[in-house]
Amino acid sequence: MTTLLQSFIQVHPDSHFPIQNLPYGVFKPQPTSSPRPGVAIGDFVLDLSEIAFAGLFNGPLLNNSDCFHQPNLNKFVSLGRPAWKEARATLQKLLSSTEPILRDNEVLRQKSLVPLSQVELLLPVVVGDYTDFFSSLHHTKNCGLIFRGPQTPVLDNWYHLPVAYHGRASSVVISGTDIIRPRGQAHPAGSSSPYFGPSLKLDFELEMATIVGPGNELGKPVDINDAEDHIFGLVLLNDWSARDIQAWEYIPLGPFLGKNFATTISPWIVTLDALEPFACEAPKQDPPPLPYLAEKVSKNYDLSLEVHIKPVDHKDSTVVTRSNLKHLYWTLTQQLAHHTINGCNLRPGDLLGTGTISGPEPESRGCLLELTWNGQNSLNGLDRKFLEDGDEVVLTGFCKGNGYTVGFGTCSGKIAPPAP
Repeated sequence: MTTLLQSFIQVHPDSHFPIQNLPYGVFKPQPTSSPRPGVAIGDFVLDLSEIAFAGLFNGPLLNNSDCFHQPNLNKFVSLGRPAWKEARATLQKLLSSTEPILRDNEVLRQKSLVPLSQVELLLPVVVGDYTDFFSSLHHTKNCGLIFRGPQTPVLDNWYHLPVAYHGRASSVVISGTDIIRPRGQAHPAGSSSPYFGPSLKLDFELEMATIVGPGNELGKPVDINDAEDHIFGLVLLNDWSARDIQAWEYIPLGPFLGKNFATTISPWIVTLDALEPFACEAPKQDPPPLPYLAEKVSKNYDLSLEVHIKPVDHKDSTVVTRSNLKHLYWTLTQQLAHHTINGCNLRPGDLLGTGTISGPEPESRGCLLELTWNGQNSLNGLDRKFLEDGDEVVLTGFCKGNGYTVGFGTCSGKIAPPAP
């Protein structure tokens, strides 16, 4: 029987951040501090700039690198999987209960371990580009039933390629940022002019997103079987949606103002190495994908997802959906490879959203559009059809191991009134 790796830092069994995880983020220990990279361990952040300054990243790939003295993780994620594995091995050794280098060095411990409760968490990467896919069959079917009826709930092209749209990177925000209710045009009633004003159908979308590591050169696609090496890790993502604005504008070119006002991500990037113990077989794809999308190994991750809503007038939050990343039809690697097949160049720090992750059961639908069937019904347990001002939406995700949890923390946002 394998002995469970333990840290010298006490970590609660329900913590999302045991030594098996070590997700990467960027933080400021004090309001006046400069941003620096860190990893979460229990209730602490390990300051990687201090670890690097102490010369403890002494492997061949990181020994002379200044990647942990940057204000973001872009340089580190650009270094590729061998450097990521070297960093993970170094950090797991330093934080293990049997290694004295950090454990017994009180001065270094005081400088490098900062309570999570005291830090300001920032966007972990500079997001140069943001793409949002449409990769859940259950979500796609539900949307098709709502808007087109049972004759053609899923269009033919969807089964052949990972559909996506190009989003707005400038409005990607960190968890905890208030979301100002957007204004725009919506469907006219009858023969009247279109409505203009605050969105009346503001929604969340339960998603995850790939953080791109090494990119690819313009004109040189990423092979599907090499795509995993271009994925640094995953974050939770909420692609807020104004359904009424979106429904009026999206024909013929797709989402625009109904989507680009805000996208929230969680602060911690969980690496694929931390998620590997939870890999599972992806759903069978029928018809089989074209050769450039046919993977030798097609996998998802058994990763539980939840959405909680805390209305402005409630003391407690309510779980409104429970889903799982394993339900994705198009895999993360297929999304990335398809993105580059025309020669499009991805860059370190790019964000690739999965699209809403819905499961097969009604309680696993990943947005209010599905949960209330476009406002025809009220949300179970809450007097809501869409989000109201003051409502707080919290996404969370985690994998349950044997004696530990690998999690993402939370991805939250509160709805603020529209700008005057």
